[in-house]
Amino acid sequence: MNLNKIFILGNLTRDPELKNIPSGQAVCSFSVATNRLYTDKSGAKQKLAEFHNVVAWGKLGELCKQYLAKGRSVLVEGRIQTRSWDDKQSGQKKYRTEIVAENVQFGPRTGGGSGGGSQDSGASAQGPVAKEETLETVQYPADEGEINPEDIPF
Repeated sequence: MNLNKIFILGNLTRDPELKNIPSGQAVCSFSVATNRLYTDKSGAKQKLAEFHNVVAWGKLGELCKQYLAKGRSVLVEGRIQTRSWDDKQSGQKKYRTEIVAENVQFGPRTGGGSGGGSQDSGASAQGPVAKEETLETVQYPADEGEINPEDIPF
């Protein structure tokens, strides 16, 4: 059995771009940054950022364009896909690995505008304004060498 499933929770690095392919179907592309906090062998805290390219098709893509903006938090569920093409200028084969979104959950909206796109995450214009929420950062214990298999509960 094979499984190609990914979940990422991060912040948009740029405003989503919505385009229509020749068949008329909408496709939205955006980039999500995720962080990993860890302690290195010398005891210094390190922060490592990864950047993920995401594409959302059809109605999901239109909703992403409408409700997401640079800096907003987002949870993306999807699959990893690598596409290839021949570069017209150099003739070389190019590759791009991206996440094809199957479900997107918009994070809490912030009180201030961050430019571009709507800051409303689905509430009606006359509904109550949500207070700014902060997401808790998960702190993992410092790496203490190898994992002891006997400590695993299953």
